[in-house]
Amino acid sequence: MTNIASLAANAALIADPSRAAMLVALMDGRALTAGELAGTAGVTPPTASGHLARLTEAGLVAAERQGRHIYYRLASPAVGATIEALMAATAAIRPATPPKPVRVGPRDQALRFARTCYNHLAGTVAVAMADAMVERGLLDRSEDGAALTEAGIVFLRGLDVALEPRGGPAFCRLCLDWSERRHHLAGKVGAALCRTFLDRHWARPMAESRAVALTSKGAEALHRHFGLRLDGARA
Repeated sequence: MTNIASLAANAALIADPSRAAMLVALMDGRALTAGELAGTAGVTPPTASGHLARLTEAGLVAAERQGRHIYYRLASPAVGATIEALMAATAAIRPATPPKPVRVGPRDQALRFARTCYNHLAGTVAVAMADAMVERGLLDRSEDGAALTEAGIVFLRGLDVALEPRGGPAFCRLCLDWSERRHHLAGKVGAALCRTFLDRHWARPMAESRAVALTSKGAEALHRHFGLRLDGARA
């Protein structure tokens, strides 16, 4: 297909109101299910799945399976930049009503803020930690997965995080966060970080819940080691 034909084909896909609504809903970087995108587009889940199949085939949207769910996100920053430019041009011509926000994950604020996901940390805290590690050059993160840099290994050992010898895909991997719909760290690195937070009393489990409460020591550690100041559940 020529560049002109590809441009026309992608423009036709975006021009559909339902597909456009789904693409706009994905602009905040989160990954959403077909059912959630159906709600924001005002169509049935089967119709949404059909639209998403076409967007995925065209390379505008990427799909990721996590457990029994399939989550969709924009395929690349270039797609996001294209949608952003179209939104800006449209707003300049005809101001529009802001899109309806999509509510995802648990309603319980403590669960949203910090919880365990099998043997590692999840929620706002875990996603922010992963982002901070990427920004500081401690973690390489791509669409293919994640890997600690040499600086990252030194950093975690400085926190007394017990790292097992590297090797295999489970050493450091990404897990799509249920509430944030962005990735946190899992695998052996994620599990070791979780153990460190609990052993050093930076966080403590909450009774009869997967939620964990950040302690005052934990809040201080997040600021000192990760450069983070987060408002949320405190013990």
